[in-house]
Amino acid sequence: MKKALLTGFWAALLMTVLTVPAFAQELIVGGQAVGIQITTEGVLVGGLSAVETASGSVSPAEDAGLRTGDLIVSVNGRTVSDAAALMDSIAACDEGECLRIGILRGEKTLTVDVTPAVSDEGRPMLGILLRDGLTGIGTLTFCDPDSGLFGALGHSINDAQTGLTIPVREGSITDAQIVSVRPGASGTPGELSGTSDLGRTLGAIDRNTEEGIFGFMVEQLGGRRLETGSIAAGPASILSTVEGRELREYAVEVNRVYHESDGTHAMLSVTDAELLQKTGGIVQGMSGSPIIQNGKLVGAVTHVFVSDPRRGYALSIQDMLRTAGILDQAA
Repeated sequence: MKKALLTGFWAALLMTVLTVPAFAQELIVGGQAVGIQITTEGVLVGGLSAVETASGSVSPAEDAGLRTGDLIVSVNGRTVSDAAALMDSIAACDEGECLRIGILRGEKTLTVDVTPAVSDEGRPMLGILLRDGLTGIGTLTFCDPDSGLFGALGHSINDAQTGLTIPVREGSITDAQIVSVRPGASGTPGELSGTSDLGRTLGAIDRNTEEGIFGFMVEQLGGRRLETGSIAAGPASILSTVEGRELREYAVEVNRVYHESDGTHAMLSVTDAELLQKTGGIVQGMSGSPIIQNGKLVGAVTHVFVSDPRRGYALSIQDMLRTAGILDQAA
């Protein structure tokens, strides 16, 4: 994957903005589609595969105890930053040499000894499928106009096959536009398809959390400013982009609000006839769409009901701001 960021530059930028103590009383409301590019902290084992050798099919990684979802962080004590570095380490080992692989498995740090197998082509291989980055389309929720801190998605970015929350080494949000919509139907989630403009980076991602992705803008964002409020049952609207770069407001109904130990969540239904015609309701790519109620920013769309795309889930803006570290200043 093409890297959109330079680590040293972004590190300096984040150190600078993190020293800003004040936040605005109002937040800039999002709703824009953004491209998302992240690279992982380590290399994710996306799957296990067989290695075809002169003596038959073998799977060194599986035999050694590696699992799908493991995050490889070192080889023989040396940090592994991406898939290319891991592949170089494997290619450089001598025949029969054992590699000590450092991994993260959930909350545990483990080491696994693996001896690569020599394939029919003469290459040492472990028999693993590797992933060290992800790209996609999502929706910006808010931006603080004073500090530049932003929040998007309303949920974590997970690996599609393993469900693992991807640890971010570096990442960016970029300008994007929606080019097509696959409407949702019962049992089949719909999806927004878009293109990202890698030449126009809007912000740097530094956190991937259950409440969304967070970071700091590098380009000034204009738009509607609103105070924050508490989400409640009743009429509301969402801001979203489902065609080109056109930001529109659509009517929804907040059906129920849950105050739970891990935060405040809500169920909502789309009532806007135009949005239902375009998308069938809530589709993938709309996650992060800000929810407006009584003239205040109160939450963000997070997920769709797979059985009924007209309905979905949301979280409160307070939960996003708490994770972002600005709840006290913005509430």
